[in-house]
Amino acid sequence: MVRLNKYIAQSGLCSRRKADELIESGVVKVNGKIITELGFSVSSKDKVTVNNKPLQKKSFVYIKYYKPAGYITTMSDEKGRKTIYDILPEEVKDLKPVGRLDKDSTGLLIMTNDGDFINKMTHPSVKIPKVYRVTAEGKMNQQHLLQMAKGIEIEEGKIAYADSMIIDFEGKNTVLQIVLYQGMNRQIRKMLDSLGFPVISLKRISHGTINIQGLKKGQFKYIKPREISDLLKYINKLEKKK
Repeated sequence: MVRLNKYIAQSGLCSRRKADELIESGVVKVNGKIITELGFSVSSKDKVTVNNKPLQKKSFVYIKYYKPAGYITTMSDEKGRKTIYDILPEEVKDLKPVGRLDKDSTGLLIMTNDGDFINKMTHPSVKIPKVYRVTAEGKMNQQHLLQMAKGIEIEEGKIAYADSMIIDFEGKNTVLQIVLYQGMNRQIRKMLDSLGFPVISLKRISHGTINIQGLKKGQFKYIKPREISDLLKYINKLEKKK
């Protein structure tokens, strides 16, 4: 037996949270009977419909994609900007990104058709680390890193935090490894701008237990079931620490 909201989410129709909303709205039926109880459980023998359409079990696909610069992370854009869907191979164009990278940033995007997984990975209550390699203009020191750890107000009322370390100096520039546990828009760029060290380049190298190793820009690779299982176990450990 599995909870109805999870059963719906596993079909690929939507996230578990959205499934709760569908159940409460009275559009979900089990064996022809409307169910509005959130804790209701079903088995594989039950017939579940949403808006009178039967759910079909969907096989989940997970990939890691090396996003190049110059593309935004969305399916379409009102301003006519290029998106990752303009260059993604046809076989994975139905997948959605887990979080975003801005237009000028590169690196790892996890993509999937598993709405429940996306919700779990992006929920603000679970601080899943995302690691970035960043080159910033100017020479930073430990005091600047301390400021980033203590928090910087990047917008009115919005305090951003980051764990960071200096990897190298390239001429007058600083190469950093930065770890984020939040998901604010253009967070690293805004933090470094506030300190007076504009970002030259920014690449995400890992998200949770998944990394970009072995990929070149524009390439993707299917994530193995064992890797997803390991990632979910890791997330469950983080959830228990809350």
